[in-house]
Amino acid sequence: MRLYADAGLSGTKIKIRKEFQQLLRDAELGQFEAVVVKDISRFARNTVDLLQSIRKLKSLGIETIFLTANMRVLGQSEFVLTIFGALAQEESANISKRVKFGKMENAKKGRVPNLVYGYNKLCGDCFTLEINEEEAATIRQIFLWYTQEGYGSARIAKMLNGQGVLTKQGCSWSQTAVCRILTNRLYTGIVINGKEEVTDFLTSARRKLDETSWYICERPELRIIPQGVFDLAQRIIRERGTIKKGGSRHSGRHLFSNLIRCGECGGMFRRTVRTYNNTYIRWSCGGRSDKGADYCKNSAKIDENALVNALKHYFISVLPAKKDILKSFAADVRAQYGQETQQRDDERLLENRRRKLIASRERYIKLYAEGVITLGEVNAKVASIDSELRAAEEMLAAHKRNKALIRPERNSGFEISCVEDIAMVHDMCNADMRRILRFIVVDMDGGADIYIKDPSEN
Repeated sequence: MRLYADAGLSGTKIKIRKEFQQLLRDAELGQFEAVVVKDISRFARNTVDLLQSIRKLKSLGIETIFLTANMRVLGQSEFVLTIFGALAQEESANISKRVKFGKMENAKKGRVPNLVYGYNKLCGDCFTLEINEEEAATIRQIFLWYTQEGYGSARIAKMLNGQGVLTKQGCSWSQTAVCRILTNRLYTGIVINGKEEVTDFLTSARRKLDETSWYICERPELRIIPQGVFDLAQRIIRERGTIKKGGSRHSGRHLFSNLIRCGECGGMFRRTVRTYNNTYIRWSCGGRSDKGADYCKNSAKIDENALVNALKHYFISVLPAKKDILKSFAADVRAQYGQETQQRDDERLLENRRRKLIASRERYIKLYAEGVITLGEVNAKVASIDSELRAAEEMLAAHKRNKALIRPERNSGFEISCVEDIAMVHDMCNADMRRILRFIVVDMDGGADIYIKDPSEN
């Protein structure tokens, strides 16, 4: 005798019930003569599936016995069985309606039923979240990498995995997981529910709802990312999506990655390195390289060093009249390094706190050894100190891990105080260049038109 049980799975869909499917396979192999079921609703909650499965077992000569209905299937009419099956299906329909009503009420109240990276569920309350500071630090780092450092979601996932950071489910990061982080408005303290609904409880078919039907609730206590940073990330996602549609993959690896466009086909220029007696770095149309001269007639090649020098002179001549760009760029760079300075200060305070707790713990143990306090008193004091010590050490470990995630090759002495500083193009990275330039368009003669961003775009 064998027990077939699909624990916690809906009886409305056979395809997800592995044990039920195994029962049908074993029936075909003739491994049993009868199936005993407590109730018809335990066999199936879908009338069609119920009748099809019963008929299959009957064709194999296998008896099906339902205990609560005191019914045997072989030799009996399907009329009564159909009625019981329809009742079981209707019961599932009513349950589905109650669940849908409950979800709608929770949506109106701005509750968050799911477990989300960056938050913990409060003990005894499955709808209330609190910020997990260690995971929140990782989220801030993801947005920093994406909006300020110019890394893509696939590269960020690889970096997180390289640092041993795991997802909420304890899995490795993927490009999709990083994209979910970057597009989740919950991190700005805004809860959005009711984006879609189940239209058929039997098939679990869903349909997206119009934005006017969404339930939007502000929860500032859940904010991890400033709204401005989130909006910047969405704009970058849209820009990179446009680049992908144009047949090129986003990259922030080189200084001019995805910043030089072809004036003929609209595609992106690609970097090539050639070494003869000297090393030459040039940029040429990627569309022409991939699809040939028939696709794009632009054969112009731009020398990277020449472009850097041209940009330096261009910035010096143009940017003094655009003081807002200088201020915006300087503020961004200083903010980035100010964050590192704040992190070092926090780490020093945590280390001092850790040392004081250890010293306090040793002092109480010494007092007990000298007979000044009792065993009960020292245990109570030490337990309280150990709890604070663990919390301090966990926060310290999180700070050290985030410190390791900061890109080391960036020169922390790179300060912006005048237009000559901003013209030090060699000291910039792709993200810095993107703060200033919208793009550079190169025509067939090798001429370049430079388009500078408005400060409001940063």
